[in-house]
Amino acid sequence: MFQHADLSSNESADRLRLIVRVARMYHEQGLRQAEIAKALGLSQAGVSRLLRQAAERGVVRTIVVSPPGIHSELEDALAGRYDLTDVVIVESDDLPDHPRTLLRALGSAAATYLETAFRPGDVIGVSTWSETLLAAVEVMQPARVRGVEKVVQLMGGMGDPQGQVQATRLTARLAELIDAGPLFVRAPGLVGSAQARLSLLHDATVLEVGQAWDRLTAVLVGIGSLQPSPLLQLSGNAVADEELTRLRRLGAVGDICQRFFDEDGVHVDAGLGERTIGVSVDQLRSVPRRIAVAGGDRKYGAVRGAVRGRWITTLVTDISTARRLLDEP
Repeated sequence: MFQHADLSSNESADRLRLIVRVARMYHEQGLRQAEIAKALGLSQAGVSRLLRQAAERGVVRTIVVSPPGIHSELEDALAGRYDLTDVVIVESDDLPDHPRTLLRALGSAAATYLETAFRPGDVIGVSTWSETLLAAVEVMQPARVRGVEKVVQLMGGMGDPQGQVQATRLTARLAELIDAGPLFVRAPGLVGSAQARLSLLHDATVLEVGQAWDRLTAVLVGIGSLQPSPLLQLSGNAVADEELTRLRRLGAVGDICQRFFDEDGVHVDAGLGERTIGVSVDQLRSVPRRIAVAGGDRKYGAVRGAVRGRWITTLVTDISTARRLLDEP
């Protein structure tokens, strides 16, 4: 707590005048401590001591003014409201009303965040079928921290050749940027039966990935609405229309890695879990750092469900989505 500099303090008026004078010379006139010491006939240590007292007594008070486009207070408020570790908000009010523009803005913000997000020894999972994550790795610079162990696909990656190339590129490019080894899921994301899934899970290549899912220290995911992304649709791994209808009836609003949830973030299965080759709900939710990138009106319900249900620990989103989340009753 600051103590106001007034004559009721133990310091004499002359002492207080000297504190104020030194503070103004340093903070307002931009003089260095050595210059102040010479001008006033003081030692440099004495000047440093007077500046420290100026801060302690409230003569000098530091404020942080965020530049335009930086929303630190809003980020802190959103993190506190939904018990998130970190929030990154991108400006969207001035962006043209087009999904591709927002996607690029979110991707750029995520890229900057990811450049310093990882640690030596990390095993990182990445959600394969996310256009926003693909946009992020396309503009991301090489990470400053080296020693990340692996980048692991979180969902099956086989399907339509064009879609598969995009998914593989996402994992491979992220691994290259952080100097880690990539690990791919050499199986479809969604198979026809529970028996087919069990058979594939016992295949040696898929078994290795499953063991890596148990060791994840961070995941990078998108948040999907019930309408699949164009990349997922192209891949041939999207949920069929009749299954989407069943999910809607059960209250599902969105998914992470094809694990669906309702508006409160409660897991909704609808029988898909036994046919999905990907990280399980328990594996996903036990990862210490779960970084999600998503925004826009179309995904608002899904983002809200994800933060309500604590599926994620970090959110990269747009300012419009952030304000709506804070306005929730």
